[in-house]
Amino acid sequence: MSSSPRIAPKRRPGRRLAAAPVRQPREAGSASDPAPIRTRGLTKNYGDLVAVDHLDLEVRAGEIFGLLGQNGAGKTTTILMLLGLTEPTSGAARVVGLDPTRGPLEVKRRVGYMPDSVGFYNDLTGRENLRYTARLNRIDKKEAEDTIDRVLDQVGLSDRADTPVETYSRGMLQRLGIADALVKDPDVLILDEPTTAIDPLGVVEVLDLLRALVRERGMAILLSSHLLNQVQNVCDRIGIFAAGKLIGQGTMADLAHKFGDGKAHLEVGLEGTDDTETGRIRDVFAAIPGVESVRISDRPSQPWDLTVASVDQEARVRTAVLEIVAREHLPLTSIQAVIPSLEDIYRRAVAGDPRGVRA
Repeated sequence: MSSSPRIAPKRRPGRRLAAAPVRQPREAGSASDPAPIRTRGLTKNYGDLVAVDHLDLEVRAGEIFGLLGQNGAGKTTTILMLLGLTEPTSGAARVVGLDPTRGPLEVKRRVGYMPDSVGFYNDLTGRENLRYTARLNRIDKKEAEDTIDRVLDQVGLSDRADTPVETYSRGMLQRLGIADALVKDPDVLILDEPTTAIDPLGVVEVLDLLRALVRERGMAILLSSHLLNQVQNVCDRIGIFAAGKLIGQGTMADLAHKFGDGKAHLEVGLEGTDDTETGRIRDVFAAIPGVESVRISDRPSQPWDLTVASVDQEARVRTAVLEIVAREHLPLTSIQAVIPSLEDIYRRAVAGDPRGVRA
């Protein structure tokens, strides 16, 4: 969030503002860079504990990258190094083209950050809290007012902007936290557990907001979380952390290929088949070379699930299914590959990694 954390519930008269660099024209490391966040061999040791182990990571403009791992896996330590809040033991990081170790203030000006515990002055309104952040970052008053109006509208808080923060729900505080991070007009947004302890409706609102930011502003967003379903729903690519090591990264399809069981799974939807046809259809599908098993789903639409012996045979089996459907005049409604859930992928990834997951 701002360059000075809020640690008190009330404003203190005469409080000095932390020094922040005056805004300058942006040249190096703009949001148009392919990877506004890039690390190579980034490592952080605390004595004998390796908190982050030779991390190679890229987060591209126009995507949400999910950093997935349980508490203690190294996610927060990685974020602190990216923000210049702790120095790496070895390796290098570049954030919008800058070295966080050498230029932490400039990195903080270019990066919006929302920690897992959002703190605001409870006796101030949402708008007043954002004005405070703007002052900390030496933003021109007129520019700040225009920006504050815009970000409050983006996060859906315009109608509550002038009420005290102490009246806000947890979901509203999280949205205000995102607005606070956006006041600086950042190139990159880093969010640490942004949906913790929010009700389901609030979670949907926050995730929808993140997708809108990527769609409308082309931002690079790094989202750290241990909540698998939320990461799967909102992230374009995902990195799996285990005991400080990034053991896999990519799209859901990439991760399924790397950590899957080596088999392909096809779902074939057929409409209006009765019990008499079921046995015949099962036998016909089972006879396709490469098909290991056939079962009918217990869902209302009753699609057929075909397990294919290997991923390499999936295209050929799909073609064979379409040929059978045409020949037998079967009422096909859909045919699609089934990707394992992120929960399945995560469990296989961690189970197959000798480091496991720290508590």
